[in-house]
Amino acid sequence: MDFDLNEEQRMLKEGVDRLVADRYGFEQRKAYGKLPEGWSRELWKQYAEMGLLGLPFEEKYGGFGGGAVETMIVMEAVGRGLLLEPYFATVVLAGGALRMGGSDAQKAALLPKIADGSLVMAFAHAERQSRYDLADVQATAKKQGDGWVLDGEKTLVVHGDCADKLVVLARVSGGQRDKDGLALFIVDGKAAGLSRRSYPTQDGQRGADITLKGVKVGAGDVIGEPGKAYPLVERVAHSAIAALASEGVGAMTAMHDITVEYLKTRHQFGVPIGSFQVLQHRAVDMLVALEQARSMAMYGTMMAEDPDPVERAKAMAATKVQLGKSTKYVGQQAIQLHGGIGVTMEYKVGHYFMRTTVMETQFGDSDHHLAALAKAGGLISAAG
Repeated sequence: MDFDLNEEQRMLKEGVDRLVADRYGFEQRKAYGKLPEGWSRELWKQYAEMGLLGLPFEEKYGGFGGGAVETMIVMEAVGRGLLLEPYFATVVLAGGALRMGGSDAQKAALLPKIADGSLVMAFAHAERQSRYDLADVQATAKKQGDGWVLDGEKTLVVHGDCADKLVVLARVSGGQRDKDGLALFIVDGKAAGLSRRSYPTQDGQRGADITLKGVKVGAGDVIGEPGKAYPLVERVAHSAIAALASEGVGAMTAMHDITVEYLKTRHQFGVPIGSFQVLQHRAVDMLVALEQARSMAMYGTMMAEDPDPVERAKAMAATKVQLGKSTKYVGQQAIQLHGGIGVTMEYKVGHYFMRTTVMETQFGDSDHHLAALAKAGGLISAAG
């Protein structure tokens, strides 16, 4: 299997790597985080000009027709730079729901606006009681004339505080945890009856709790067939896991590089601490964990849009398990090898550790996915 990037992919990687190097130094990132929305609108416009925001969408909708590999390249750079802008929320999550399940009219109306940077979106699926169960939904959508009325609450909506539109998961029928009876709705961020409670998250990004009280949406705002949304939600979650794995690889690469450089420059007993063999071994173990995650991120990328939902789910579970193991080990070693400075807000390695810690809980932690993988018989079924 050929893992080499083609010429266009190499150009994309060079461009986004150069952008991160030039515009996302640690002090620059802190300045962006202090802006009113917690991220830079100026950089968001630059992402659009580079084609990053329309990367996975078809050309007829203002995109570039890229696939999972192109998203992997961008997300790795997102992780390496600890980017604060809502790329994951807008392009991967909400944009993914539209790309994979939206009607031609919905795609034509919204995807070009995502691509040109004029529309920020968020994916509101989780609720307080749902934990990692995508089907555990109490929010309701009731038919009213040709449209629908939404009621309920959503929590931990990434960048939900600044989203112009939200993709909201609600139940049109069935019990609280039934996979049947779910629907996705496009809801305007300023709709009557919608309120948000904004807050900073541990990793320096922004989140929001969304409350819906009698929010009205039209028939044209339903993504796909009402009541049959679960497979689409699952596909979005799988694409999200693949993207997070690539982001994690970028973050771990940065942590490893920063730590190795620190070992070369920090002196103790009159010599660089990197001259101590035991610390060299720990740095090598960090690299091994990173490369294990990189391999699984590539596998997850290849399987993210596999048509077989069972095999895709197993691949994503295995990817998330390895991501969790690797980020935990690399992050903890990076902090330990730095000592006290590693956990200060003034030093960058701790910020990577906070981001990977939050990443572990997004779309299921390692324990959740390990249990799911075991229940499914493992990544590779034993021979009969």
